[in-house]
This record gives sequence, structure tokens and C-alpha cells, in this order.
Amino acid sequence: MKMKKVLTLLLTCVLTCAMGSPVLASTQDEIAAAQAQKQEAQAGLAQAQANISSLESKKQELESYLAELDAQYNELTNTISQLSVEAAEKEEELKNIQAELEKAKKKAEDQYEAMKLRIVYMYEKGGSSMLEMLLSSENIADFLNQAENISKISEYDRDMLKQYEATQSNIKEQEEKAEEEASSINGLLAEKSAKQQEVQTMVANTNSNISSYVSQISASQEEANALMAQVNSADNSISALMQQAEAEQAAAEQAEAEAAAQEEAAREEQAQAESTEETVSEETSEETADLPEFDPETDTTESESSSTSSDVIVEEAEEEYTEPEVQEEETYTEEAAEETSDSSDSSSGQGTYLGNFMLTAYCNCAQCCGTAGNATASGTMPSAGRTVAMSGVPFGTQLLINGNVYTVEDLGTPYGHVDIYCGSHEEALSFGLQYADVYQLN
Repeated sequence: MKMKKVLTLLLTCVLTCAMGSPVLASTQDEIAAAQAQKQEAQAGLAQAQANISSLESKKQELESYLAELDAQYNELTNTISQLSVEAAEKEEELKNIQAELEKAKKKAEDQYEAMKLRIVYMYEKGGSSMLEMLLSSENIADFLNQAENISKISEYDRDMLKQYEATQSNIKEQEEKAEEEASSINGLLAEKSAKQQEVQTMVANTNSNISSYVSQISASQEEANALMAQVNSADNSISALMQQAEAEQAAAEQAEAEAAAQEEAAREEQAQAESTEETVSEETSEETADLPEFDPETDTTESESSSTSSDVIVEEAEEEYTEPEVQEEETYTEEAAEETSDSSDSSSGQGTYLGNFMLTAYCNCAQCCGTAGNATASGTMPSAGRTVAMSGVPFGTQLLINGNVYTVEDLGTPYGHVDIYCGSHEEALSFGLQYADVYQLN
């Protein structure tokens, strides 16, 4: 009966150990699969962030180019406005020159007509006039004066003719010059207008390209957010699976320890039972040797007494067996407590180990926080080398990361994702995405 009990205990121990190992292996496989999924999401996230950075750079270049085009467009608009004023002035000047030319032509025609009449009169009446003038003159001096007057009239007509020709030539030159200037201004006006239209087209195309980049950045940002959510989900799954694996490992170790304790207790029970059986056999042999000859009347009574005595011995043996088993369990419990205490003492050198967390960085600019110069969620002003953000722990919690001590003063990331504050946006970008073991010091 006792051998059956021992065999049952041994079989139970073997089954317990055999069942614990596959469960732990299955959890490890799930952790490996979650880590592989996390790495894939991290690779996609890094690529999405690189795309966003590239698109932002191109967008900024286009915005700078758009600013230059706007300045050029404004300059062309001012130039066209000025040329329009000059063209209007030249057109008015050309009208005035044409009016003066018409007046000069009219005056020249009148002079020409008067000169023709005098010339005709002088040639038609020339002979008789000279004779009449000679006869009518009182003396030679009077005659010469009259002749000189006629000569001066002829000279005046010649001067007027030259003046007419010079006026005609001057007005013609002014007209041609005004027409050339007007043509030049109109040409510049047409050229500037065409240039303005070209710049306006370039501005429209640049605005379209900027809108396209904004759409691409928005899509990439949504993709990055989705990948970040996958990374966070994988972190949470890995954390839960690691806790499950630790619990399963602890349960397996406890089961192995209990199985070993039960096996040891079974062995001691078996040894004690064998010892008890030998003792009973020896006592029975000694009693048998001391018995008198067989007496049918007393034999039955003595046999019953012997049987009762044997039952008492067996019961005492069972009681003795039970006591060591309890003592063994108590001994195992004390040893397990000592081992747990030793393990706790060894982990307290760097604080409480929280796990391998994802690390990112941010700064106090509008791009990272929406608006610049904000205080943290705890009310303090962030400081590089001290401030980190993470949910799931109270403000003021000190974390040991890569040999540096940080204080949780801000929110924005789930538990398992530590966002480290940097002094500038360039430092935050260069920090990138990292992973490190995190310990809690308080």
C-alpha cells in the first residue's frame, strides 16, 4: 500500500514537470513572435520617419522658392505699374507733339502762301516797279533805300522759309523720338506682363507641389502613428508575455521544488516504512520464540493480542511517517523564502528592474509639443538630462537608464515607452529610436 503511494507521488512529480516545460516553451515562442513583429514595426516606423523628414525638407525648399517668386511677382507688378504710367505720359506727349506739328504746319502754310504772293507780285510788277521807284525817288539815296527795303523783304522770306524747314524737321524728329520711346515702353510693358504671367504660373505650380507634399506628409504621419501604435501594442504584449513567462517559470520551479520535496519525502517514507516493517518482524520473531507450546484455548487470545499489537505498531509507523513529511515541507518553504530574499537583495543594487523599454526623444518646440515653451504635465519646466515622459508611474519617479538618472515629470507615452527631453530639436532627431534596460530607483 505504501509502495503504491510512493509510486503515485513520483508519477505526479514527473507529470508536473513534463506539463510545465511545454507551456513555458509556448510562451517563449509567443514572445519571440511579438519581438519579431515589434522589430518589423520599428523598421517601418524608422522608414516612415525618414520619409517625413525628406518630405519636410522638400516642402521647406518649395516654400523658400515660393517666397522668392512672390517677391519677384511683386517687383514685376510694381514695374508694370510704373511702365503703364510712363506709357500713358508718352502717349500724351506724342499727342501734344502731333498737335504742335499741326500748328507749325498751318503756320508754315500761311507763311508759304504769303511768300508766294509777294514773289509773284515782285516778279510780275518787278520792271515797272523799279522804274516807277526810280522816277518817283527824290534822290539817289531814296532810291537806294527803297531798293534795300525790297531786298530785306526778299531776305525775310528766305529766312522764314529756312525757319519753316527747320521747324518741320525738328517736329518730325520729336515725333519719331516719341514714337520710338512709346514703342519701347509698350515692348517693355508686354515683356513684363508676359514675365508676370510666367511667374504667376510658377507660383500656382509651386503651391500645387506644396499641397502635394503636405498630403504626403499627412499620409506618412498617419502611417507612422499606426506603426507607433503597433510598436506600443507589441511592447505591451511582450511585457505581458514576459510577466506570464516569469510566472510560469516561477510556477515550474516551485512545482519542481515541490516534486523534489515530495520525492524526498516519499523516499524517507519508504525508508521509514521498511525500517518499521523490519522492527515489527524482529519483534514478532522474538515474541514467537518466547511463546509456550500451542494451547488451543489461549492461542486465539494471544493471536488477537498480537494482531492488535501489530496494528498499533503500523499506526505508530504511519504517524511517524506523517511527521517527517510536514517537517520537510516546512524546510522547503523556509529555503524558498531565503532564495526569494537573496534574489530581491541582488536586484536592489540598481533598483527595481522594469524591463527593456523603447526610448525616444523630444524638445519644447512647436513641432514636438504643438506650442513652444510649455511646462510639463507635473507643472515643472523641462530640463535636459533630467526630464522624461512616461505614463503608468507617478510623477517624481526616478528611472536609471544607461547609467543616467531621470525623473518622470511629463506624460504623452504609454508605460514601456520613455520619451527623453532634449535641449534642441536637432538633438531629439539625432537621438532616434533606441531600446535599453530601465530600473526604478524609488
